[in-house]
Amino acid sequence: MGDVHISENTSTRRFREKREAILAAAAEAINEQSAKGMTFADVARRVGLNTTSVTYYFKRKEDLAAAAFEHTLDYLLAMLDEAAEATTPEERVGRFVAINMARLARIERGEERPFAVLSDLRAMDEPARGRLMTTWREVFRRTRALWGDGLGRARTDLAGARAHVLLENIFWLPVWLPRYDADQYARIEAWLIDFFRRGVAGPGALWAPRPMEVPVDDVVPGREAFLLAATRLINELGYRGASVQRIASELNVTKGSFYHHLDAKDDLVVACYRRSFDTITATQALADRMGGTHWQRLCDTVAALLAVQFSDQASLLRTTALSGLPAGERQSMVDRSNRIARRIAGTMMDGIAEGTIRPLDCLVASQAMMALLNAAFDMRKWAWPMPRDRAIALYASTLMFGMFDDRALEA
Repeated sequence: MGDVHISENTSTRRFREKREAILAAAAEAINEQSAKGMTFADVARRVGLNTTSVTYYFKRKEDLAAAAFEHTLDYLLAMLDEAAEATTPEERVGRFVAINMARLARIERGEERPFAVLSDLRAMDEPARGRLMTTWREVFRRTRALWGDGLGRARTDLAGARAHVLLENIFWLPVWLPRYDADQYARIEAWLIDFFRRGVAGPGALWAPRPMEVPVDDVVPGREAFLLAATRLINELGYRGASVQRIASELNVTKGSFYHHLDAKDDLVVACYRRSFDTITATQALADRMGGTHWQRLCDTVAALLAVQFSDQASLLRTTALSGLPAGERQSMVDRSNRIARRIAGTMMDGIAEGTIRPLDCLVASQAMMALLNAAFDMRKWAWPMPRDRAIALYASTLMFGMFDDRALEA
């Protein structure tokens, strides 16, 4: 009987280990190709199995994708529970960042594999979508609770903005962190936590952005409506979830009309990215032409772009669509994003020199700011019940003044 028990334990362990290896391979495939683009054959190749062996563990591709997302969500909940054991909001947020940096360091050393990014969560079919979204809401609730419970309506709204910006920065970290050597991770962690605590603002800085008309028109006549509809649907459903048919239906036109303006869906996503990046750079250039301190220029740029993100129409494309693009196009879009981040860093550096922005690591801070701007689309429903200027001020305060500065509530 003892030998039978040992055999059963060994079999169970092998089953669990192989299942975990399949989930890790699925996460890699999702991160590269999106959940809709992942295939059993590709996952099997990554694990060194045949396709039939994978289907023994997961009958359908949708089941495998859902399991990979569930693994990510469970991992996030476990990290949040560990972070919640700290005493103060500052300590809890710092611990959450540190836990994630330690995870990324293990991945860099080959001791752990990345989890699946959650960009395709809303594109999943029911009933998996409902179950996954329920767990995602719990992740968000526990992240918001890092700032405490029973905060009242206004403070809960602000804590929600802070939680969203924190999570999006955690998800954005794997995109830009590999540009640093692993022995620099501790330094990056320290500067990132410092930035979350204290923000950008120098002594006596005030939030007083000037009105700006953001240029959003596409350079190709007649194509703007396609890009706006596609951007919104891709932001909501991911690259694979926003089909050409769905985009055409949204505009009440035929697929032929779509292909009159764009040759293929990849061309559409690239055009949406270029439109979004052109909008950001044009806004940065306009702020520079308006002059003033570099703190003022940063305020103007952030406020104008958040107004775009919180609007009904002219949103910017999220970087979550990157996983659906071919590798070459994906890298090109990441490079463009990095150029925009470097321009933000330059504004910060000039602001430090003139004394309107406090000393900080501008390259780290600019990437955090890119995550804030990129993710604001998801906070439209959060922003809509408030006066637009108040919603922008609350959301921007998370990084302009730091995640523990409440002056935005007093404005």
